[in-house]
Amino acid sequence: MRLILLHSFLTTALVFFCLAAAVVAQSGNVNETPHEQTENKTARQKDDKPTENKVDENKTEAQDETESPKAATIFPHPDKSRFYISGQINFVYQQHGQFRSPYAGENSFRAVRENATSRILTLYVGAQITKLTEVFLNIESAGGRGVSDALGLAGFTNLDVVRNPTLGSKPYLARVMLRQIIPLSRETVEAERGPFSLATKLPAKRIEIRVGKLSTVDFFDVNSVGSDSHLQFMNWTVDNNGAYDYAADTRGYTVGAIIEYQTKYYGVRYGLMLMPKVANGIALDTNIRRARGENFEFELRRSLLPFATKRPGVVRSLTFVNHANMGSYREAINAYLANPVGIPDIVAHRTQGRVKYGFGVNFEQEVSRDWRVFGRFGWNDGKNESFAYTEVDQTAAFGGDVRGTNWKRKLDKIGFAFVSNAISGDHRRYLALGGKGFILGDGKLNYGREDIFETYYTAHMWRGVFLSFDLQHVVHPGYNRDRGPVLVPGGRLHIDL
Repeated sequence: MRLILLHSFLTTALVFFCLAAAVVAQSGNVNETPHEQTENKTARQKDDKPTENKVDENKTEAQDETESPKAATIFPHPDKSRFYISGQINFVYQQHGQFRSPYAGENSFRAVRENATSRILTLYVGAQITKLTEVFLNIESAGGRGVSDALGLAGFTNLDVVRNPTLGSKPYLARVMLRQIIPLSRETVEAERGPFSLATKLPAKRIEIRVGKLSTVDFFDVNSVGSDSHLQFMNWTVDNNGAYDYAADTRGYTVGAIIEYQTKYYGVRYGLMLMPKVANGIALDTNIRRARGENFEFELRRSLLPFATKRPGVVRSLTFVNHANMGSYREAINAYLANPVGIPDIVAHRTQGRVKYGFGVNFEQEVSRDWRVFGRFGWNDGKNESFAYTEVDQTAAFGGDVRGTNWKRKLDKIGFAFVSNAISGDHRRYLALGGKGFILGDGKLNYGREDIFETYYTAHMWRGVFLSFDLQHVVHPGYNRDRGPVLVPGGRLHIDL
């Protein structure tokens, strides 16, 4: 309860601070200075920038030397146009062989040999209404499926897979949002143009407000080494913090508002999002008095290496609090033990207004011209059911990537990562008694941490065409020592239009 009160206090303080700063800025006429607006493309769409902004007048020699090549696309995207249109095509093929499995349940990762192909087609459209106002629209089609229909692994192997394959591949509106920028300084910084940002300069100190349909992890828990499933890692708990049960519908989107305060060296952001009506549901609960996801993040942009202070680095500290119609693991367990018929059923023990809260830390650091490292650590209370992302209550991930400059392939990249996921005592006991979540359920459980190693090589073929080889090794799939391990190789074709 104290943690929830602290979160609410910090949220209120941020909102009041931003509003006060906006009033001061407007009274000082700071927006008389001409400038263009936009932040960098989020790491989910572009992975080459380790910090949110790049300050031109203060750029160090080391930063000049390590500046990465501009992302390749099939068609050119001019920086000075008020309009933006682009697209992406992403195919992922994965397979796995037979592995040890003395028993299995309805939600188990299948122990027989299987393969699957997924595809994502995306259209991005944006426009600058004024120098301080932008609008964005994103239409998407998700087709195909994942191995085992995305069941049986907390750290599933393909982030492109929709968690409910019955939704089909009919195009849908993924994002539509308004972005408003309130300048608080005359000094400007460079910024990347992309699907969610259209200008190449921003006020060094500013407030940004976004409202609409969006993905929470477009703006929270972003990491330029491990967030882009189209060019980097594919695993759910490598690309995102597995313990971050962020507000989202089945496809990964929600409706909400984000307000953030940014300076050259740090930023704070708060997001209020709609939660799904049921776990892994497609319909969102529009009554924010009873159901909502609150997110607060602090971001510090500075080197983490005392011996290499000119190498850029970032640390992000995240807090989230979800309010929803959640079931309690302990209530489901107690009811089953009192009358042991069938299996424990968490759905039968949902109560409106239950709370789940958690924390996360996310860092990235450039080590040399071509080598970067990153890490994520996350925890949630694990008392109420996993609701929107995946069934993880604690996670720790570490990895890095190496750009192919030394073998004369500047747009090629090798990545490696290890992630270890865990669940709470109530959660594991629920599964051990035969209970099912929306992803896991082997019928019983010999508990062990789910450990995953992933590596990839992404090769630039021509303009915006990239081919990747990916390999994942999963130990204790679904936290079960009695099953696995399993090796999942795969390939990816990514086309950036």
